[in-house]
Amino acid sequence: MNTAQDSRWMARALRLAERGLYTTSPNPRVGCVLVRGDEVAGEGWHQRAGEPHAEVHALRAAGEVARGATAYVTLEPCSHHGRTPPCAEALIEAGVARVVVAVQDPNPEVAGAGIARLRAAGITVDCGLMEAAAHDLNIGFFARMTRGTPWLRSKIAMSLDGRTALSNGRSQWITGEAARQDVQRWRARSCAVLTGIDTVLADDARLNVRSADMERQPLRVVLDSQLRVPLDARVLYGGGSALIYTASKNGAKSAVLRDLGVEVVVLPDAAGRVDLAAMAHDLARRGCNELLVEAGSTLNGGLLQAGLVDELVLYVAPQLLGNAARGVAQLGELTELEQRVNFEWQDVRQVGKDLRILAKMKKG
Repeated sequence: MNTAQDSRWMARALRLAERGLYTTSPNPRVGCVLVRGDEVAGEGWHQRAGEPHAEVHALRAAGEVARGATAYVTLEPCSHHGRTPPCAEALIEAGVARVVVAVQDPNPEVAGAGIARLRAAGITVDCGLMEAAAHDLNIGFFARMTRGTPWLRSKIAMSLDGRTALSNGRSQWITGEAARQDVQRWRARSCAVLTGIDTVLADDARLNVRSADMERQPLRVVLDSQLRVPLDARVLYGGGSALIYTASKNGAKSAVLRDLGVEVVVLPDAAGRVDLAAMAHDLARRGCNELLVEAGSTLNGGLLQAGLVDELVLYVAPQLLGNAARGVAQLGELTELEQRVNFEWQDVRQVGKDLRILAKMKKG
């Protein structure tokens, strides 16, 4: 039975886990608080892949005071040897008396084994406290582990009448500076940022994080069925890695791109376009937890029709662009309301002069 004090310390562990929001990829964000009596004995969070996990940081801070303490951990302690030793074993060796876990690890290599190992050592384990918050903090990690695709967010800047660009393709800038800075944070937490070749040709998009305090750059991904990307396109340069998915077998162009350090992957579907589902699974195999899409109506429509969109990040500017301007997504003509794509509102707030709306795909 969890108490108010348990909730207090787990909330603190979740706040610690959030400190790894931009740095832990492809690992999950995890926080740990060790409590002895009513005092914190040690705490920590996972900072980067390959470095010690949250539990290890907390145990090092606590030292001998960890013996008999309660550990509050936002994700089940690992039980296998990866790039670091198993955290479940470290907790056992430190002599903790109780472990409170927010959510079970979806990784098949763990998936309850860490909890079982702790209990087998005589440690009391309670699981499920603040489970929803812990899950949402690592929503992309859970998606990759349970279904083999990243959590896909589509960022769309639009007018009040739902238009994303003029009929000639011009879209810079519909929203204000504050909204554009907010987008930088979504990019920074994402493992990859995806766009289509039309956006590259129209806007020469870079897709990188332009913030001095962000040390990690996401993978920049372009869908380019016919391999039309210009060799001087900014998306191919600027730190981090670039990847192009194509349906073209243009070996000469691919070779030139690879010489530039750009990876080219050929994934054609039956219609001669890029296979979107295969792309999503390939990104997951590369360790991509969260995928941010910044694209036009064609790619947005294709991803929605393929059932790959999980969440919309909508920036709505207080302006009208008229019925000749381009819309949010090309879905074709819907003849029945049952064909509509449904979302559920999650959050609405003002960012500068614009509104930011978060909406998750409604399942079932």
